[in-house]
Amino acid sequence: MSPGISVILLGTGTPNAEPDRSGPAVAVVVGDKAYLVDFGPGVVRRAVAAGLDVTGLNTALLTHLHSDHTAGYPDLILTPWTLGREEPLSVYGPRGLAAMTENILAAYAEDVRERVEGPEPANRTGHRVEAREIEPGVFLRDDEIEIEAFGVDHGSWPAFGYKFTARDRTVVVSGDTAPCALLVEKARGCDLLVHEVYSAAGLERRPPAWRRYHKKMHTSAVELGEIARKTGPRLLVLYHQLFWGATEEELVEEVRSGYDGEVVSGRDLEIF
Repeated sequence: MSPGISVILLGTGTPNAEPDRSGPAVAVVVGDKAYLVDFGPGVVRRAVAAGLDVTGLNTALLTHLHSDHTAGYPDLILTPWTLGREEPLSVYGPRGLAAMTENILAAYAEDVRERVEGPEPANRTGHRVEAREIEPGVFLRDDEIEIEAFGVDHGSWPAFGYKFTARDRTVVVSGDTAPCALLVEKARGCDLLVHEVYSAAGLERRPPAWRRYHKKMHTSAVELGEIARKTGPRLLVLYHQLFWGATEEELVEEVRSGYDGEVVSGRDLEIF
């Protein structure tokens, strides 16, 4: 990647409570600005561990509303504020984001009141949230970066992947999705593709109902190998990995059964 853009895996986890994998969260860093994609459990502490200035965490993108991708939302709203963030948090995402935001703020209204009106020194702006429900297309653009949302296939509700273009480099983050033709189109020729995955061999150990669910809602390592063959990223990084007894090496080998490019099974706090 160019010096102007880097990607930090703040969390590579799933709904499974794995102690070494925080909830899904990816930081795309352009210059001194970090754009968060999703905010799973542990997001702010992982950001500190990654060396990010959490008082500067003020822009986040949500792929979809599943709890493992959003359980860190109150943390992202409140913790950077208590540490001194003054700028309101801007969050972009699919339909339902505004209602989620409104209810979280209502739940913590007394916390905010006590911090603002009580003896604790607290500013009156950094806890505020500007939640913007977006449609597919480019929704952020400045001199440094362009960010595009595109629809992916993750059940009956709207879900997005995101494409970042900075200088002459592109990064695509899949979010949760089954194999998706639009993702192939958007990711073709990208520099870095961060994509969810499950072990095809591991899936066979799951009960029938869960096998049906995952085949419909997520992407197997074998399917991802075919996606990567079609898109040709310079680097494919796996995240949101569902192993079900498979090792990281076995998961990567499943991908490589249909793809001979560079593949990495990502871990929390790795930087690309």
